Amino acid sequence: MDLLRSVIVLVHILGFGVTFGALVAAAASRRFEFTRIMDYGIVVSLITGLALAAPWGGFEPNYPKIAVKLVLLVILGGVLGMGSAFQKRDGKPVGPVWVTIAAVLSAAATAVAVIW
Repeated sequence: MDLLRSVIVLVHILGFGVTFGALVAAAASRRFEFTRIMDYGIVVSLITGLALAAPWGGFEPNYPKIAVKLVLLVILGGVLGMGSAFQKRDGKPVGPVWVTIAAVLSAAATAVAVIW
């Protein structure tokens, strides 16, 4: 059971890593746009986060940490969703401010997961 939980934690952190990596790649290439891979990383993080929020045998979930991460995930999803909608509507990239906000939110969620 511990091995399964550890694998889910790994996939959960990788989901945020995929999102963060795609954001850093977009910023490094100076193409400030949101991509589908960022959305996939968010979905992986959400699904594995829900699995981790369930009680696991003798493991007691840290509910304040779960709440903070859920809030960060919802805000990050909103930023990515609004930015993608702006991109589709205007036909041009969202700009460095949106990408920076999304990257900071993704890094913050990963920091909460690892440090707390």
